[in-house]
Amino acid sequence: LHSFPTRRSSDLHIGNATLTSRPNGGQGLNVSGRLGEDVRAAAAGHVVYTGTGLLGYGQLVILKHNETYLSAYGHTQSVAVREGDAVVVGQRIATMGAGPHGEAMLYFEIRINGTPSNPLSYLPKRP
Repeated sequence: LHSFPTRRSSDLHIGNATLTSRPNGGQGLNVSGRLGEDVRAAAAGHVVYTGTGLLGYGQLVILKHNETYLSAYGHTQSVAVREGDAVVVGQRIATMGAGPHGEAMLYFEIRINGTPSNPLSYLPKRP
C-alpha cells in the first residue's frame, strides 16, 4: 500500500494493534478525525463494495487492489465512489463518519487472501 487513508499525521490511534473487537475478529486501525474529513484510497484498485450490509462497520467501502489485497474503510459518512469504479492512490473515496460511540472516526482494515491483517505492516512509515 502506498498511502494512509487520511491526510493528517497526528490522527492515527492504534489502540492495542492486536485483534480488535470486530465481528470478524480481525485487526484494524481506528483513525480519529473530523466528521466529513476526506477518506482516501490507500492504493489503486477497484471498488468491490459500498453499503451497510456488514454488521459492525457502518457505511463501508471495500477496495480490491489485486488478487491478494483488499482494504476496508468503515464508518464513512458519505461515499464518493460506486461499485465497479477504478480508483487511484490518494483519491477521495468517502468522508469520515461517526463510530459506534458517536465519535468521528474511520475504521481501516487490510485483508490478505480474505484474512484481516494489521494495516501497519503494509502502510508506509509515517513521520
